Amino acid sequence: MARRKKFGKKAGCIALQRNGHFLALAPTVNMKETNGILKVPEESFVRNKMRKAAAAMVKSIGLRPPVNIRKLEELAADLVRGQEISAEFIPFAMVLLGNESWRKTVKATPMNRRLLLLPQCLNNKEKCEGLFDELGLNCAGCKACPIDDLLIEAESKGYANLVAEGTTVAVGLVEEGSIDAVIGVSCMPVLQRSFEPVSNAAVPVIGIPLLFDGCENTRADIKWILDEMRSYEPNEEYQPISVSLLKNRIEAFFTKENIEKYIQGRDKTEQIAQEYLLIDGQRIRPLLAALSYLAYSNSENDELLQPLTLIIECFHKASLIHDDIEDNAKQRYNTLTAHAKHGVPQAINAGDFLIGKGYKLLSDLDVPNEILKNCLRFIAHSHIKLTRGQGIDILFNDGKIQLLPDEMIGVFKNKTGEAIKVALLLGAIVGKATKQEQEILEQFADFMGIAYQIRDDLNEYTEPHNAEKTGDYPFLLALLNKHFADQEKETPANLFGQVVEFRKLIDKFGLQEVAKGYLQKYVDNCYVELDKLENSKLRLSLYGVMGKIFKSESTNE
Repeated sequence: MARRKKFGKKAGCIALQRNGHFLALAPTVNMKETNGILKVPEESFVRNKMRKAAAAMVKSIGLRPPVNIRKLEELAADLVRGQEISAEFIPFAMVLLGNESWRKTVKATPMNRRLLLLPQCLNNKEKCEGLFDELGLNCAGCKACPIDDLLIEAESKGYANLVAEGTTVAVGLVEEGSIDAVIGVSCMPVLQRSFEPVSNAAVPVIGIPLLFDGCENTRADIKWILDEMRSYEPNEEYQPISVSLLKNRIEAFFTKENIEKYIQGRDKTEQIAQEYLLIDGQRIRPLLAALSYLAYSNSENDELLQPLTLIIECFHKASLIHDDIEDNAKQRYNTLTAHAKHGVPQAINAGDFLIGKGYKLLSDLDVPNEILKNCLRFIAHSHIKLTRGQGIDILFNDGKIQLLPDEMIGVFKNKTGEAIKVALLLGAIVGKATKQEQEILEQFADFMGIAYQIRDDLNEYTEPHNAEKTGDYPFLLALLNKHFADQEKETPANLFGQVVEFRKLIDKFGLQEVAKGYLQKYVDNCYVELDKLENSKLRLSLYGVMGKIFKSESTNE
């Protein structure tokens, strides 16, 4: 009988859409030290000795995931030297250290939220009766190899399972919310070259290398696999939050039926407000508020979570309505903007209503007065900073002032950084995060807002659109201003409206690459701040969010 816990059509689609290697579990290593060899010790006592040494090292230094690649290699080299083991096992030691860094998280993950991922090459090619489909091997239970026994054990404990390789399906399953952690078996070369995707996505993993490489009839340490599969220790502090499931949960808050509980649509103003709240967007800000609240409160209380997300979306949608008026934008979310559809006066009024509604919902939160006071003070202060940043941005977009990169970064910090900050800090304050954690989140939000805006600049520039203007690329324009200033020249006065000439200059001076350098800097700064967070749940969740938003920049090196 074929064995596989099914994921459904959606998971299969993700598997087919994603290219690349098998599950990412271990980092790239310095091949000079290992002579390009990726080996697993043949003797079980050596493997067990190294596993114990890795566990002791991780515990002694308090290593937390996801771990920087260079750090893992450095620690692995120390481990093999300390155990007087050949340097050829440094890559294996890196896998072990990575495993131990993730152990608390994987152990805390319920078994029905885990995936067991086995390689096809573990089957007996000559005797295997299983069939292959788009997801991999569908085991027939012929007992010609260990796969069937492992799958029976996995299913008895509620695991999802796949026998597959050559795909990052596991990452896709985590991103769609089907699973929260992975126990994966594969050969060392595949584990080695596949680290980056899972590291970026912050997927909790335990990687178990095959005993030798090869594309068929390989062997694995079955006892090791079973020990990892059976390991479970409930711990609310370390059990991961499924960002994708939470996103779906939040989306369910923004139905017409739910919105009408707060805004009835009794007049034109409320109808426009309803209309904007129901427009999808990405809902990143409500997601951030929900993540920080759940991570610090360990509560699943929708009576607080729902108004928290709605407060943030009220503020966000109000800012979009007003931004579109200030920018004279005609479309957003592939539909007419509020002022283009209803007129400027009605749009301004609806935006003001949403701001007021956000504060009203905030004042009605069922939280202690001191927490409520802190929330109101923080959000009001942030609101003022955001308007100041927007004021400078308006002058810049009108061509009335010129800004240098550092000045433009200040604008990004006050605009997008503050919007991210309000979302994260509202959840954190209500969730009773410590002051130290709140300060880390504030700094992270500043860096993320800056990185987000620079990334948008670059994306916009590489995807030309109708009726573009130089003001669409504020950071590139600021870099161009700096280029001329460094040469003690004035930026050409008529350049603001000359997109073709502007593009020629950006390309001529290589300013896209300069912008990418700034982007990498601020993405790296984000990770530095995340690594300071004590809250494991939020740190890993935000790693995952960063990995999705800044895919090409999320090297974590």
